[in-house]
Formats: sequence, C-alpha cells, structure tokens
Amino acid sequence: MPNIAFVLLRRMQAPLIVLILAYATAVLGFVLIPGQDAQGAPWRMGFFHAFYVVSYTATTIGFGELPYPFTEPQRFWMIATVYLTVVAWMYAIGVLFSLVQDPAFRALVKQMAFSRAVRRIVEPFYIVCGYGDTGSSVVRGLTEAGLRAVVLDMNPDRINALQLDDLRSPVPGLCADAGRPDNLVTAGLKNRYCAGILALTNVDQTNLQVTITSKLLRPELLTIARAHTADSSENIRSAGADHVLNPFALSARIVGNAVHAPSLYALDERMTSVPHEPWSPPLNPPRGQWVLCGYGRFGQALHQALLGEGIQCTIVEADTRIAEHVPGCVLGRGTEADTLQQANIRGAQAIIAGTDNDANNLSIVINARALNPNIFVVARQVHRDNEEIFQKAKISLVMQFGNILAGEVFSIVTSPLIVDFLRLSQHKEESWASELRLRIRNMMGEQNPDRWSIDVRSNTAPALSLAVTAGVPVSIGDLRRDPTQREQLLDAIPLLLKRGEEFRMLPKEAEVLQKGDQLLFCGPKRSRTRMLGTIRNPNTLHYVLTGEDRTSRFLDKIAVR
Repeated sequence: MPNIAFVLLRRMQAPLIVLILAYATAVLGFVLIPGQDAQGAPWRMGFFHAFYVVSYTATTIGFGELPYPFTEPQRFWMIATVYLTVVAWMYAIGVLFSLVQDPAFRALVKQMAFSRAVRRIVEPFYIVCGYGDTGSSVVRGLTEAGLRAVVLDMNPDRINALQLDDLRSPVPGLCADAGRPDNLVTAGLKNRYCAGILALTNVDQTNLQVTITSKLLRPELLTIARAHTADSSENIRSAGADHVLNPFALSARIVGNAVHAPSLYALDERMTSVPHEPWSPPLNPPRGQWVLCGYGRFGQALHQALLGEGIQCTIVEADTRIAEHVPGCVLGRGTEADTLQQANIRGAQAIIAGTDNDANNLSIVINARALNPNIFVVARQVHRDNEEIFQKAKISLVMQFGNILAGEVFSIVTSPLIVDFLRLSQHKEESWASELRLRIRNMMGEQNPDRWSIDVRSNTAPALSLAVTAGVPVSIGDLRRDPTQREQLLDAIPLLLKRGEEFRMLPKEAEVLQKGDQLLFCGPKRSRTRMLGTIRNPNTLHYVLTGEDRTSRFLDKIAVR
C-alpha cells in the first residue's frame, strides 16, 4: 500500500516549490534593500528578521512596518511581496483542495483508515466478502454473538449502509474488489487473528478467486463460499472451500423437508436461524397437485425436490425456449388469471411463485388466491426491502436467499457440528424430529435456541481438556450442572457427540467424555454462557464435579492468616 504522506508530498511538489521560491525571493529582497533606523542611519534586515516580516505578510496578518518605518524601496518591495506570496498560497491551497477531493486520494485515505482499523482488532474476526442481503445478515448475527467481522464490497452504497447500521460492535468496511488478493490481505487475511473468510458475493467467479487466495495464503482458515450453479459449486469445492452453499439447493432442501416431515423442517429452521431473525410457525404443506410458476434454477431445484416426495407439478413458464422442453408446461408468467386456469389452479393444493421478480411473485399469489382461496402458497422473495409487503401477503413459506444463506453460514461459523447434525437428521423419521422439536419448544418457547460446540481437545475448553486427559470422569450430564448451584441443571439439550469418525445423535447424559470428543448443544444464551465458563475455569469445573468450592477454601485460609 502506498504511503499517504509520500503521495501527498508528490502531488504537492509543484506548489511547495512555488511557495519556497516566493518566500526566498521576498526574504532576499528585504535583506538586500537598505532601510533606516530611528536616527536616519542606514540599516539592513538580517535573514531571520526578513523571514519574520515575510511570514506575517504572506499570511495576511500584517503587524506593520517593524522594527522601523520602511523606506520607499522597502514599501515597493512589500507590495511585490504581498502579491507574490498571496498568489503562491492561493495556488498551493487550490491544489491541496483539489487533491483532497480527488477520488483516488480519498480512496487511499479510506484504505489506510480501514487497514489501521483491521490491525487494531486483537480478537478472532471473519472477513465477509459481499454486504448484500446475505452478508449484512451474517455480519449482524456475528456481532450479536460477540464475534468480530471485516467487510469487503465493491458497491459504495453498501459500505455506506454498513457505516450507518446499528451493529453491536464496530465493523470496518472497504469498497474494494474482494477477488483481488491485495484487498484480502488489506482486510487482514494474513492477520493472526483472522479466523475465517466468507465469500458471499453474487458473482461465482469472485467467490472462486476468494477461495483460491484464502487456501493458498492461509490454508488453515475456515472458508465458506456461495455458488449459484452446480459447476461453480464443484469448481469452488475443488479449490479447497470447506463449505459451498448453493441457495437453490438449500431452498430445495427446505421445501423437501417441509413436505416430507414438517417437524424436520421446523427443526432445520430453528437450527440454522440467525439470532435476530424471528421464529417461523410450523408448516403442514399438502401433498396433492402443485403449480410451479417460474422454471429457472430456483424452480428446477424445487421441482426435483417435490418429485422426490412423489408430488406432481404443473409448470408455468414465460420463456418459450424453456417451456418447449418441459412436458405439459403452460406458457405464461402466471400473473394472468387465464394462465393459472390453464394450469388448473382451482384443483391444485399449492402454488410456488418462483420467478426472479418480486412484483410478479406477489401478483401470482394474489391471482391464485382469488381463484383458490385455500391454496397453500410458497413464494420467492428476491429483495429484502420488500419484506414488509411479503409479510402482509401472509404467504405460508417465503424463500429469501439472504436469510437462508445467512442462517446456514452463521450456524457453521458458531457451531460447525450443525452441518453434521442436519445431514444425519435427514435420515430420521418424522416422529423423532417431532419429539425433539417439542423438547426445544418446551425449553425455548417461541425463541430460537443458541447453538454451541465443545471440543475436548481444544484450548477453548482448557479446564475440561485437562480433566479428561488426567483421567477424571466427566459426563455430558456433568456439563449441564449449573455452576452457581450444581444441584440444578442448565436448560441445554445435547444434540450430537462426535468421537473420531463416529456420530451419536442425542447422546445419553451418562456418557463419559473422552479426549478428542466434540459435542453440540442447543439452549438459551444464559446456559451457553454458564457452560462455557465451566469448561474454561478449573475451579468452576471442580465445583460442578465434586460440590467443593476451592475459591471459598482459599478465601477462608486468607482470613485465618
């Protein structure tokens, strides 16, 4: 990064030379032109005295004729000095103002300020590339969870929005191309506190470049990337990304879960929620005939998911090139009543408004309900700004990519075992998911639970790791004991135990932990805080296991002394 002082001096080189020459000429003139003292004797200024006179003259302060009244030649030279130096200063100030308003210089100043802000972060942080709907939700979720973030985005309006957002902790942001390695380095890629990089831009090629840069410069970092096609997903995955998220595939998973097992959908929705997002009510989608409006990538992904559940769909598509390759497709947008009637909307149980235009999707919903008031509605919301009108439309299931991706990213960052838990949950029955959902609801009410992971082998759980290594038996139930009153249990549900390559869903509380075990819990935030305090503090862990308060004994000894 260029030095801002060097750039400033280089751009101000000509004005500084003009100022120096103007001052030198004025000072030399006052030194050479003779004057008179109070008695009329000849008198000459020294260089210091001449510089003093020129200084207050050039700055238009004007102390007067000092130390003696000037002679006619000196006054003539004073006139020349005034015009010479004032013009020189006007030129220099004009160039300086021009430089300050120069977009390139202002960008450099912002870049320097951004770099300093990143260097001042002395705790783990994540680089978020892209501050659109997904990135902004992820950043808000990270800050509310007590984590730090740094943002790169090419859109200046989004960086301005970042600066105006009411976030819990300051988030440095820079308007720059995240695909350039130097910008990623400026954002702290090589900083030892950088914990991961999240490539969430709308451009797959940029996300690929971010992934490649991250894995070449810092291969140990967690890398999560967004991709919109199967080819891009495979390409980014082969570049080394730890997690590749396709919004169309995730949307298909959500709809498939909602149809296959409503409780599994509700469980998935709760486990991948961002803290500030509201809880959604349970769904019970019908299994009859569906109408799908819009057969782009979104529509195709949902169609495959519904076919996997044995549900037949009537396709409505406005693009003739796509419609001619889809058997039984109705040509049209779905915003017209005639098109929906051709698709037998009156006999359908559900409709999907899946075009890439929010206005068209809302129009489809309105027309469909006019023809079939009891129809189940799934709608795609493209822009988050339209959230209020989508809520007013009372749509059964709104698919907003920003929320879907943000929840997935937040879950991976805060509790990596969530991915394994959701993957294994896909093979469970509805009754299993329903029972677990009921347990979580009884514990949390209408609030989404916090999720946290415990790694016995990690330095994030030093007290627990040392105890298990020393052979002290610590069970999962012991971790649920309240560190303030061990007879009471914390509101926390153990969801998953990972031991080597083995996974155990809903492990028993009597299970004794071993070195290298990883645990996934869910529960309220207060339970998470207290449990993490237990596994980090040896005295607290000792009290939880034995009931003996080491701190009290230590204070008693001090009192006796």
